[in-house]
Amino acid sequence: MGENSSFTAAAPPPPSPKSAAIDDALLKQFFAEVSEVERDNEVIRILSCFKLNPFEYLNLSFDSSIDDVKKQYRKLSLLVHPDKCKHPQAKEAFGALAKAQQLLLDQQERDYILSQVVAAKEELRSKWKKQLKKDTASKLKSLVTEGKYDQEHEQSEEFQQHLRLKVRELLTEQEWRRRKMAMRISEEEGRLKKDEEETKEMWKRKREHEEQWEGTREKRVSSWRDFMKGGKKAKKGEIRPPKLKTEDPNKSYVQRPVKRG
Repeated sequence: MGENSSFTAAAPPPPSPKSAAIDDALLKQFFAEVSEVERDNEVIRILSCFKLNPFEYLNLSFDSSIDDVKKQYRKLSLLVHPDKCKHPQAKEAFGALAKAQQLLLDQQERDYILSQVVAAKEELRSKWKKQLKKDTASKLKSLVTEGKYDQEHEQSEEFQQHLRLKVRELLTEQEWRRRKMAMRISEEEGRLKKDEEETKEMWKRKREHEEQWEGTREKRVSSWRDFMKGGKKAKKGEIRPPKLKTEDPNKSYVQRPVKRG
């Protein structure tokens, strides 16, 4: 080589069209697999939710608005739709989301759930105040910040976690009471129905007996008349003793004397 000559590295050959197509296909497959994993995870999350809390199904906070409910339902339902998600329980998860939205759009159901949330918050606040009495530093901090310390506590993830658990507990208690009451009502209705059927059967038997008695009335009356006319008739084959004859001067035949006394 001469002094003026320089070494230049050879540039890599450009990728062939076939190689680029393979890379694009692999990339699309990769994103498809990631998307499918996300869909499966969402199905698993939905099916593991607490069944009595529709907010949990939609992964929403308790202060979410009606619009928030509708938007979140649309987002999650598209994610787990059976036509797009291959998970074997996608249809079940999709139905659970639909039911959760229906409950939260029903004002009466929504008010009931939120009433349990309010009750849960009151219990947790009462517990928090008892803890503050024991912790002088926290109590002073709460007084100095004019309640801001308490608000920060309620916005913390720890408080929200305790709130979700307490809401679960209250909803479970209410559901258990509702089922017990429904069972008692069902048992009482069954008892009343049984009593009603027994009463109907008793009156039916009585009516049938009266109808049967009335139907044989003519036969009974006729039998009584026959009895009064001719006396009791001897049954066929029955041997009856002869009647005793008494003295009767008007009779032309001689009667045997009847012993008296």
